[in-house]
Amino acid sequence: MADRIEVQRTVAAPPAAVFALLCDPQGHVAIDATGMLQDADGDPVTASGDSFVVHMDREALNDFPLGKYDVTVSITDYEKDRLIAWTIFGKIEPPIGHVYGYRLDAEGDGTLVTSFYDWSDIHQTWRDSGIFPVISEAALRGTLGILDRTVRRGYPRG
Repeated sequence: MADRIEVQRTVAAPPAAVFALLCDPQGHVAIDATGMLQDADGDPVTASGDSFVVHMDREALNDFPLGKYDVTVSITDYEKDRLIAWTIFGKIEPPIGHVYGYRLDAEGDGTLVTSFYDWSDIHQTWRDSGIFPVISEAALRGTLGILDRTVRRGYPRG
């Protein structure tokens, strides 16, 4: 099995609108198909190195009894209207090292959105645990569907 999942969907909105949603901490909560992301605190991100806090509830996956917890989303790659990627830090040690992100390509009046989840550089402790991938391809596809619906409805509203 590869250590990366990528899924694509064309969204009926320009890259700038999609990117604005993906830079907003509440945007991540709004489009999450797993049900784990409950709320978020922080300002929209504007560069690599920015971060925000997401309040999680692992009960949605029913795989590990972690309950409610917080993680810090740390932006690792940022190209305005083109690419955003991040890793996650929490109380778990060693840090896991998996990366999530979106690549955006203008396609007519819309955007080809590529969602990716990469665990190729995870710490060996987590690789040995056998729990990866934590998020399924179906969940990534579901999130893209919710992203499409959400951005077409005008989120974020300014």
